[in-house]
Order: sequence, then C-alpha cells, then structure tokens
Amino acid sequence: MIGYPEAPRAWWLTRGMARISGVNLPRAVVEGWLQRSELEDLIARCAACRRGEECEHWLSASGAARRMPDFCPNKAEIEALG
Repeated sequence: MIGYPEAPRAWWLTRGMARISGVNLPRAVVEGWLQRSELEDLIARCAACRRGEECEHWLSASGAARRMPDFCPNKAEIEALG
C-alpha cells in the first residue's frame, strides 16, 4: 500500500486534490502513469506549501467540484494525469 507516514496530512491533501480531478494516485503508480519518485515530489511539494489549512477547508467544502483550485502547487502535474 502506498502511504506516507512521515507526512500523513500532505498525503491526505494530495490524494484529495487528485480525486477532484478524477485521479487515483496509488493506481497511477501501480499502472505506471506516475513514478513513485514523482509521487514523493508531489507529497513533498504539498508538505512545503503554506496553504494547507486553506486546502483542507477547500476540500471539505468542495462538494461536486471537478477542478482543483488554482492555489494548489500540484495542480498542473495532477491535472496532466487526468
């Protein structure tokens, strides 16, 4: 199972944002669409972002959103997988 115990919040936020775009990150790795090192980069970028609280609030209120917010530093990379 893919997970990031050293950065659980960043993992949760990154997975949540990916789901908005219809991307299943663990499946993308298993199917070869995303390298494990690229996933680690996404998690690290999220962990370094200072907008985590805003991201968490956005995800909890996103409802049926189909697009990630522009403030997400992983938006381009995740949407490219979609």
